[in-house]
Amino acid sequence: MKKNTFTKLEKNWIYYDVGNSAFTLLVTIILPIYFKYLAEQSQLTSQEYLAYWGYGVTISTLLVAIIGPYLGSIADKNRKKKFFFILSLILGAGASFSFPLWQTWLSFLVVFVISKIGYNASLIFYDSMLIDVTTDERMDRVSTYGYAWGYLGSCLPFILSIVSILYLPTIGMDFLWAMTIAFCINALWWIGFSIPLIQSYRQKYVESAEETKPIEVIKTLKQMRKNPKVFYFLLAFFFYIDGVYTIINMATAYGESLGLDSTGLLLALLTTQIVAFPSSLFISYLSKKFPTHKLISICILAYTAIALFAVQLDKLWEFWLLAICVGLFQGGIQALSRSYFAKIIPKEKSGQYFGIYDIFGKGASILGTFIVSFLTHVTGNQSLGIGSMVILFILGFFFFKKSSHLLEE
Repeated sequence: MKKNTFTKLEKNWIYYDVGNSAFTLLVTIILPIYFKYLAEQSQLTSQEYLAYWGYGVTISTLLVAIIGPYLGSIADKNRKKKFFFILSLILGAGASFSFPLWQTWLSFLVVFVISKIGYNASLIFYDSMLIDVTTDERMDRVSTYGYAWGYLGSCLPFILSIVSILYLPTIGMDFLWAMTIAFCINALWWIGFSIPLIQSYRQKYVESAEETKPIEVIKTLKQMRKNPKVFYFLLAFFFYIDGVYTIINMATAYGESLGLDSTGLLLALLTTQIVAFPSSLFISYLSKKFPTHKLISICILAYTAIALFAVQLDKLWEFWLLAICVGLFQGGIQALSRSYFAKIIPKEKSGQYFGIYDIFGKGASILGTFIVSFLTHVTGNQSLGIGSMVILFILGFFFFKKSSHLLEE
């Protein structure tokens, strides 16, 4: 096999990033607009709309953070990664198909939480599969290409969704029917690009088959504490990726709450995906020439600047600039964090470790979304909530430097 080519299994693993990225865009851009439509029907204020959306994201990530490591441990010991992956996919995509059935903001928010649980849970098992589908030397490249093609591939269902939402109502189709078409497009795309991985994946690394108990997760956390390289990385990851995911999850809702034009917001965030494709590939190229930890440090500092800029944001062109800057670093910080962690953990415990990784990652976005929602609710100032992310990036940078120093020793 040539060094710069991918195996069939590596390609199939990358395809799932293409598939699940459609749901990411749906949650980030389209669903907040639909939720705002339902919220306005119930006469919720813009502050209440943003706060309740943030609470929904928080609840979904909290529940996965609780059950993720336990399910990951079961998967490690019983060759069940594929089983739980498929189960999560069915839960997430199935709920997505049902979105149009819920016509009140509260019922829709409940189903959204269910779909987000399925999506987040699927990523625990998907990320842990990276260890089985490639080698340590190729992990940075495979991981970054996954995010890169995910960003580019998700543009097609997103564009089709936007055409459905913006154009079909102008020729007489009801807005809810247009939304239904958009929801089905994204759910089918997600499922379709999952099939190759489901068909070809085989779990290589298996932990000794002892009975799995919830207390084992606590034991694993204690073991991590004895491995400072892993421990400090997870602390860093908790803070800096929290800020990243909060910005991703709240961007459209933040722009909508400021009264910015919805069409402009959609196009700006599509630009984020387009910019992220070449940027992720460039970071993959840089990972061959520079240590992974140095590239992650640069990405954290860049996001600190992005959060500072977002504090004063009140114009659409500023949102466009923000979207482009996010695209430059979003794929890199996610992909390199995933491969960095995969290299420093025991391979036979990858499911459980990535379950804990999810707690400190997407599970940790509980903190960021809650802070934004709470500060917005209490003060009535959205910018104050978004600006608080700067503190998370500073803490993340501090702990990551401690981890990377241990790596260099």
